[in-house]
Amino acid sequence: MVGMNFSTFSEDEEERIISPVETGVDKALDFSLRPKNLDEYVGQEKIKENIKIAIQAAKNRNETIEHVLLYGAPGLGKTTLAHIIANEMGANIKITSGPAIEKSGDLAAILTNLSEGDILFIDEIHRLNKTIEEILYPAMEDYALDIIIGKGPSARTLRIDLPRITIIGATTKASMLSAPLRDRFGMIHHLDFYNDQDIQKIIGRSSRILNMATDDASELAIAQRARRTPRVANRLLKRVRDYADVKGAGVINEEMCHGAFGMLEVDHLGLDWIDRRILETIIDKFKGGPVGLNTIAAATGEDMATIEDVYEPYLMQLGFLDRSPRGRIVTDIARKHLTKIKK
Repeated sequence: MVGMNFSTFSEDEEERIISPVETGVDKALDFSLRPKNLDEYVGQEKIKENIKIAIQAAKNRNETIEHVLLYGAPGLGKTTLAHIIANEMGANIKITSGPAIEKSGDLAAILTNLSEGDILFIDEIHRLNKTIEEILYPAMEDYALDIIIGKGPSARTLRIDLPRITIIGATTKASMLSAPLRDRFGMIHHLDFYNDQDIQKIIGRSSRILNMATDDASELAIAQRARRTPRVANRLLKRVRDYADVKGAGVINEEMCHGAFGMLEVDHLGLDWIDRRILETIIDKFKGGPVGLNTIAAATGEDMATIEDVYEPYLMQLGFLDRSPRGRIVTDIARKHLTKIKK
């Protein structure tokens, strides 16, 4: 495996039970629960269908599948889809990340060690250095690597032919990709948040793999708190299992779920104490808004990027937070929810 995954979020964010950010513990769990093919992959039906057709067409023509860009929030299955594409194509996959490729020589070493039909998965591709991006362009377009030998007037360019490979890029911030890089991907897919029904299916599948006995009520209780994110769902399932092993002789039911989530301070909509603190800070200190993001960050002690990229999207999906030209505003729906939770 080449490189590592790097997180742009704080350590506190990585420790949250309902955080979509991958942790070291998640890696082993995600690997064991990761579906191996498109038929096992739950949700994202339109993307699955498009990828299935592209894979079959490539196989029929005995070609490599064209370059793929996957973007969306953390924990939605971008890495899983990359592995599935490799499995379905019968190809080897090499993994790296944007921050891991620090010098042009790093990328050259990776590319020249790939074989015909291999897949290179670049996580956090938006964090690639611009100089390295320019080396990637001919690799994606012409399957060639341009190396500059020497310096000054005597410098010359050496072109090395590469095998036909597929680049799969993943990013949580598609807007930060340069237009030239984005245009070189033949397929661009946005992974959206899942609905409760699909999350419940994922929980059911995971519980069977982990030899856990769950019923519809317990699976639904976990799904409702999973913030529409598979990684969060699997993490919550593991915590409920731990609670049930200690408090309920290993029996997972709705009562055990409520007990576990009460102890974890995760409410029935998947909000934890940090989410509630952000909403309550805006209400108590700024009369519900509008208030600027930098002011919220200063008042709560949270990082601006983490608030904007991790907390806000889900709060806005729930209709708890609005963005206006003057700042963030807490909605009446959020006020009613907080009042209900406090009772």
